[in-house]
Amino acid sequence: MGARRSLRNLLDQYIEASVFESGLSENTLSAYTADLMRYLQHLEDNEISNPDDILREDVLDHLIALRKEDLSARSATRHLSAIRRFHGFLFDEKFTKNNPTDGFDSPRLMRSLPDVLSFSQVEGLLASPDLHTDTGIRDAAILELFYSCGLRISELARLPLNNIDLDESSVRVRGKGSKVRLVPLGARAADRIREWLDVRAQWPVRDDTLFLSTRGRRMCRTSVWQVVKDAARAANIRCNVTPHMLRHSFATHLLDNGADLRSVQEMLGHSDITTTQIYTHVSTDRLAKAHKRFHPRG
Repeated sequence: MGARRSLRNLLDQYIEASVFESGLSENTLSAYTADLMRYLQHLEDNEISNPDDILREDVLDHLIALRKEDLSARSATRHLSAIRRFHGFLFDEKFTKNNPTDGFDSPRLMRSLPDVLSFSQVEGLLASPDLHTDTGIRDAAILELFYSCGLRISELARLPLNNIDLDESSVRVRGKGSKVRLVPLGARAADRIREWLDVRAQWPVRDDTLFLSTRGRRMCRTSVWQVVKDAARAANIRCNVTPHMLRHSFATHLLDNGADLRSVQEMLGHSDITTTQIYTHVSTDRLAKAHKRFHPRG
C-alpha cells in the first residue's frame, strides 16, 4: 500500500496519469476533474481522508445529493464515469484494497429512488443478532440506533458515549459541516443501548465512542457496515442492505405514518429540504403501487 497519501494528492496523480495514458480529450478531462473535486469535497465533509475508508454508501450518498440538481442523462453518465475511473485507478495502483464502485455501470443509479426496506424486513433485521453474545448485544444496539434515528454511518461510528441521553431519550448528533442536531431516541433503541452499556462496562475501553470493537477501540466504518451486512444475511434479506438503506427506511416509514417533512428534515440533518423531498417521492410511489394493487378499479 505504501505511505498514505491525501485524496487530493491522489487525484493529482490520477489526472497526471490520465493526461498521458487515458487518451481523454482536454475538455473531458477538465469536466472529470471538476466532477471529482466535488466528490472529494463530499468525502471531506464526511471526514473521509483515507481511500480504504470509502464505502459504496459514500458514493451513493454523493450521487443522491447530485440527483436533486436534475442532472441531464449526459451529466449523470459523466459523473459516474469520472468516479468509477478514479476508483479504478486507486485500486489498480494499489492505493487501496477496495473499489466501492464495482457494479456501478449505468447512469440509472442517478435516476433511481433510494432503496427502502419494508417494515417486516426491518423487524427481521433488528431481530437477527444473537443476544446471548456480547457482540450480538452490541450489534443489536447499532441496528436499533440506525433505524431509530436515521443516522449516517460516519455519525454512528464516531458518536461519543456522552451524546446519548437515555433519561431524555435523545441523541446529540454532529453531522455534516459540524452541525449539531438533537434526534429523539425510540424506546426499543434505548433498551438495546442500556443492555450494550452493561456489556461495554466489562470491555477494555480505549475510546470515548458509544460503540467499540472487542479491543476497546472505536469501530471503523467498515466494521459497522459489516454488522448491517451480517444482520441482513441472517434475516435472509436478499437485496443489498446498507446502513444508508436503514436511513432511507427511517425517513420513508416516518412519512408513510404521517410525519411532516420539516420534522424529518431536522432529524436527518438535511440543510436543504429538497434533499428530504426525495423521500416523499418514495412514499408517493409506494402509495401508487398500493392503490393499483388493492383498489377495485386500480
